[in-house]
Amino acid sequence: MSFLARHRIILPVVSLAVLLAATFYMQPRAMSYFGLNLLFNLAVPIALATIAQMLIIMVNDIDLSLGAFVSLAACVTATSVNDAPLLGALILLGLILSYALLGAVIHMLELPAIVVTLGMSFVWGGIALFILPAPGGVSPDWLRTLMTVKPLIAPMAVVAAVIIAAVTHLLIMRSGIGTVLRGVGGNARSVARAGWSLVRLKALAYGLAGLFGVLAGMALVGLTTSADANIALRYTLLSIAGVILGGGEFIGGRVSPTGAVIGALTLTLAASFLSFMRLSPDWQIGAQGAILILVLTARLIFSRKGAEE
Repeated sequence: MSFLARHRIILPVVSLAVLLAATFYMQPRAMSYFGLNLLFNLAVPIALATIAQMLIIMVNDIDLSLGAFVSLAACVTATSVNDAPLLGALILLGLILSYALLGAVIHMLELPAIVVTLGMSFVWGGIALFILPAPGGVSPDWLRTLMTVKPLIAPMAVVAAVIIAAVTHLLIMRSGIGTVLRGVGGNARSVARAGWSLVRLKALAYGLAGLFGVLAGMALVGLTTSADANIALRYTLLSIAGVILGGGEFIGGRVSPTGAVIGALTLTLAASFLSFMRLSPDWQIGAQGAILILVLTARLIFSRKGAEE
């Protein structure tokens, strides 16, 4: 096995570094505290959403309702959390528990997660529209202050991304329960033979995903200061792309929390890079997809070379 095949994190890091260098070349003014803050302004909610998707992919499922769920969390944050904090907190907790219950039901009834979550996307979207029929709401002052704080070392987005990567790495890659959860994706039968309840583990994985989805919605409101029922719909595909770009795979419990965060940063930076190229917004989504395909092609080439050695 080649060095790059063993260390999957290298390719996402190189991809981010190359894209960052190209951005600095095209726009030298971006090479500053203020410039980096603008480049990665929306990286935090995307990184949190990517971690949420990673937790679902880790147990061999996929979540097509994540964008709608993040939008719902944003609507609750901009309304209930701001107006009645205790009620808002209870609603958000209920959303997290609903996600955990969803994971348990999918496993117990052996339902295809891709179909169930697609259906749930309409449920989350409908509730979001009921809460906030038109764009509006207000971000809580404490949340807005937290998301706009200016650390001395680096912009808030960069600092938060490092913290998210570190915390999730410890949770998923270093803790005992994280190892067991990855085992569900790698070999569920062995985990069950060891005495673990697969229903509870699936519920835990989905519950943690719900937690990070709620945090993504809250972070998004803290940055935009308002909400919309459709504010984060694109996060579904962005989160999947971020996980894969960061070295994760759809099966086998093979994920990388650090790589997922780097993948999210890369996708965020790609949007800014394409804007600097004055590419039409209609073409930017396709260009982001092309960047993803190039990185995945490079990873596949290195993987095959590693298998031949």
